[in-house]
Amino acid sequence: MIILGIDPGTAITGYGIIQTDRTGKLRVLGFGAIRTPAKEQVVLRLSAIYDGVAELIGEFSPDCLAIEQLFFNRNVTTALAVGQARGVSILAAARCKLVVAEYTPLQVKQAVTGQGRAPKDQVGYMVRLLLGLEEVPRPDDVADALAVSICHAYNGKGWRGLG
Repeated sequence: MIILGIDPGTAITGYGIIQTDRTGKLRVLGFGAIRTPAKEQVVLRLSAIYDGVAELIGEFSPDCLAIEQLFFNRNVTTALAVGQARGVSILAAARCKLVVAEYTPLQVKQAVTGQGRAPKDQVGYMVRLLLGLEEVPRPDDVADALAVSICHAYNGKGWRGLG
């Protein structure tokens, strides 16, 4: 199964593509970030995120998209912007008829580190270790996207309904 993991954001949308087999072995196919300029209109930034996710889907032909659920903090403006980035990422997946799985930050951290309240540096370290990477992927959004992919690979529901 090929999983496209997304850590949504308006400025930086991290992505990570992994492949897993029924034995649970994980292999990295690609990772990086879709970046949009801060001074660009929001509509153009969202369009760039949509196009970037659609391009990744076309290039890697994933079986599903795994994405972090919105964590609502005190900054409503940030939460709305992240929600918009999530929306266009999910739309790109829906247009390509991909299964979409959503995970809370707590679920992702639990799956990757064994601790739901793990700090970012621990998540990055475990992503590097689990995927056999030489370095922790940067920025944090990329490591987080790979963590979402790993979470879905470890989730038993990941195999059901995908043939």
